Amino acid sequence: MARIGLGFGRWNFHPLKRKSSLLLKLIAVVFAVLLVCEFLIYYLVIFQCKWPEVKPTADDGEQATREPVLKAMFLADTHLLGEFLGHWLDKLRREWQMERAFQTALWLLQPEVVFILGDVFDEGKWSTPEAWVDDVARFQKMFRHPSHVQLKVVAGNHDIGFHYEMNIYKVKRFEKVFSSERLFSWKGINFVMVNSVALKGDGCGICSEAEAELIEVSHRLNCSRELLWWLQPRLVLSGHTHSACEVHHEGRVPELSVPSFSWRNRNNPSFIMGSITPTDYALSKCYLPREHVVLIIYCGAVGFLVVLTLTHFGLLASPFLSGSNLLRKHKTR
Repeated sequence: MARIGLGFGRWNFHPLKRKSSLLLKLIAVVFAVLLVCEFLIYYLVIFQCKWPEVKPTADDGEQATREPVLKAMFLADTHLLGEFLGHWLDKLRREWQMERAFQTALWLLQPEVVFILGDVFDEGKWSTPEAWVDDVARFQKMFRHPSHVQLKVVAGNHDIGFHYEMNIYKVKRFEKVFSSERLFSWKGINFVMVNSVALKGDGCGICSEAEAELIEVSHRLNCSRELLWWLQPRLVLSGHTHSACEVHHEGRVPELSVPSFSWRNRNNPSFIMGSITPTDYALSKCYLPREHVVLIIYCGAVGFLVVLTLTHFGLLASPFLSGSNLLRKHKTR
């Protein structure tokens, strides 16, 4: 009787063991795919980005000398969703993508300063005070950075509204979080941060204040008195278009539009890396993982899990066994 009981115990335990084995395989595959798609892919892609090199300067008859180089990252149009638009899953997915991309770029590339060129939030122009506090807290979590890295943020139309929508309350609310600084200088390089929404030129109160601030900056920089003419920039960088575009003002001052940093706006988001000296600069584009590649990996993993499950229960012949059987038949011939 004892032997019969033991035999039944083994017979009942075998299916349980097979189920446990399947479960472990499924968990291992899911864990591996999540690790690749949600963490490792950012390192694999951003690792390929390199800081551009600035050519050493040389005066006539003198040896070339290297000036101190400032490493700056420029990104734009993060469009953090608010309480009105977008599904919660859309918000979770896009914000995780931007957080992982930003944190990976900080760790791998070690920039000294990061500029975000407007449209930080998607609904800042109409968000309630409570929603604004929540949006800001999420932004600060996503774009956290070491104390030695400077983060500079410029307002966009989605943050304070277009010219006809913005008001003092929205502008001051934004500046309370991100500072109202207009001139930032480091390593002998001057960056002027402009609220372009306020440059309508129609004499509105906010526009007049913005123009007065620029005139003050131009005086501090000893420039002449008009905007492109006021500041005499070497380079203009802007956001808003979600795409990379380049124009030359008056045939000499280049303006580069920085692509969106979010999957919500582009399948292939990117940012600009700048190596800048007091006399020269070099720019390159760093791409983030493409969303469709991640989706293809997930779809492939789902297909693999289905095949694995069906094979385990004998509902589908194992492709490995089929391959080995074909190989044996070929050898016996």
